[in-house]
Amino acid sequence: MTDDQLLRYSRHILLEEIGIEGQQRILDGHALVIGAGGLGSPVALYLGSAGVGRLTVVDHDTVDVTNLQRQVAHTLDRVGLPKVDSIVQAVAAINPEVQVTPVMARADAALLDTLVAQADVVLDCCDNFATRHLINAACVKHRKPLVSGAAIRFDGQITVYDPRAATSPCYACVFPPDDTFEETRCATMGVFAPLVGIVGAVQAAEALKLLSQTGSSLAGRLLMLDGRHMEWTEMQLPRAPACPVCGNAPA
Repeated sequence: MTDDQLLRYSRHILLEEIGIEGQQRILDGHALVIGAGGLGSPVALYLGSAGVGRLTVVDHDTVDVTNLQRQVAHTLDRVGLPKVDSIVQAVAAINPEVQVTPVMARADAALLDTLVAQADVVLDCCDNFATRHLINAACVKHRKPLVSGAAIRFDGQITVYDPRAATSPCYACVFPPDDTFEETRCATMGVFAPLVGIVGAVQAAEALKLLSQTGSSLAGRLLMLDGRHMEWTEMQLPRAPACPVCGNAPA
């Protein structure tokens, strides 16, 4: 670690739970972020500012003026730019040492199979069940921890699915792929602007804990936030033995 890095990350290094070794693990880490919108914005900014060495950001969309109410990584002068390219600029303005790889594409199974295998931690910041299930399947296959967040209206939720842990469920254990869920999009339902910041910040915190090997993760626990009353609820998530995705995965 250089003198400049020791100074930049000094507040992390002062934490005995992280220290120089933990910060070095963060610097050596590679995070894959799926989605560069409301959740992906704070995730990328916090991971970049904390010094995660490599960020790969996947999103197929461009910046729109309606995004600026909550997607804090984007700015008015970048309207029309691919969101992944906007994220590159936003992270570089905070920490130019971070290597950010933009991938302007829809996250399909083939792309995820390649990218998940290369990452140390995966963050699901997307907005639809189909993509979430594809991300989960790739993480189970490659045994990569998945930090999952969601936010709509005034409601948010965050958890970690860690296929390396025998007792940790996967996304399909909690939301079976053959169940029917009503898709809710913020474009039609709305979303409270700070809510995505709160959820995204917790996702970033969980990813940094995993990378630095600090504390215990949210694996097996689902945090739910009612933003109307600012109340948190925790739910235990057991692994489903008959899960079609992880049921036959090695312990």
